[in-house]
Amino acid sequence: MQTRTPIRVFCVDDHAFLIDGLQSRLAIARDMEFVGRLSTAEDLIAECKRTRPDVVLLDIEMPGPDPFEALEDLRRQCPEVRTIMLSAYVRDHYIDAAVNAGAWGYLCKDDDPDAIIAAIRDVAGGAFAFGPNVMGRCNMSKAKTTGNGGMKQPASKIQALTAREQQILRMIGKGMSRAEIAKTLHRSPKTVDAHRAAIMEKMDIHDRVELALYAVREGLVEA
Repeated sequence: MQTRTPIRVFCVDDHAFLIDGLQSRLAIARDMEFVGRLSTAEDLIAECKRTRPDVVLLDIEMPGPDPFEALEDLRRQCPEVRTIMLSAYVRDHYIDAAVNAGAWGYLCKDDDPDAIIAAIRDVAGGAFAFGPNVMGRCNMSKAKTTGNGGMKQPASKIQALTAREQQILRMIGKGMSRAEIAKTLHRSPKTVDAHRAAIMEKMDIHDRVELALYAVREGLVEA
């Protein structure tokens, strides 16, 4: 009987406890092999070329190089490697950045370990893998169709907004009034009201204060 080649997995995370736990869990899975680890993405390209992983688990919140830029570099230099982003937070702009950078998956660190293992298998097999908390924030009707058998990558709610609506949402998050926004954009207050109404409809947020809090939570105020 021909045996299947184990899925080679590489982890990049600055929390040693998390990687130790994943390494232990991978050791139980007979179809997987833990091939390396890093605490930052600084040497990711070199290590991937050395260890030849099939799947990389890449933390979003780490010191060192920007993880999304690291992912883009990895795609260019090691196109055969597929990456799953890990995060303690699920934010719409993180989802967008991960999808745009070419991630094959996005999971929360508090997802069940079995779900992470299943995601690794899915991604290694050519399917996208996004955790339930991620999918709950996505609009699949706006999903991006890929060339991989017509599979879809989810789109966050923010992607449903126009560039102008995103700009106004950031201004709302900064606490600017409708009059201040109108003056800054050289538009009438009624036009700002129309944009705000469209934003609230698309985001399914029907309270002005909650809309401002959403922009702050998502980090859009700093964008």
